[in-house]
Amino acid sequence: MTRAQLKKTMSIMKNQCMPKTGVTNDKVGQIEQGVFIEDHNVMCYVSCVYKAIQVVKNDKLDKDLVFKQVDALYPADIKAPVKAAISKCISIQEKYSDPCEGIFYATKCLFETDPANFIFP
Repeated sequence: MTRAQLKKTMSIMKNQCMPKTGVTNDKVGQIEQGVFIEDHNVMCYVSCVYKAIQVVKNDKLDKDLVFKQVDALYPADIKAPVKAAISKCISIQEKYSDPCEGIFYATKCLFETDPANFIFP
């Protein structure tokens, strides 16, 4: 898939997760640009998106599942850097007892590690 196709596919998850978590586009519309609003509903929105793309297992991002989705969906030229960022950031979620918080801060790390290749609806 191209980056644009991937974004379009992920927008389906956005449309499912926004009403489930009670967030507005004002709060979540700029995550891809690095605007991470530290609000529990926003955190659960991020978690919801990852659950919808089936990369969450036992309320945590699962590295193997994430890698499978990256291999299946991401453009070839960014697969390796995205996987490197995931390898670096996935353990951050272990610091949090709340699954929404853990996934949120791991996601924030992904952006901070490699903003150029970060894709999020």
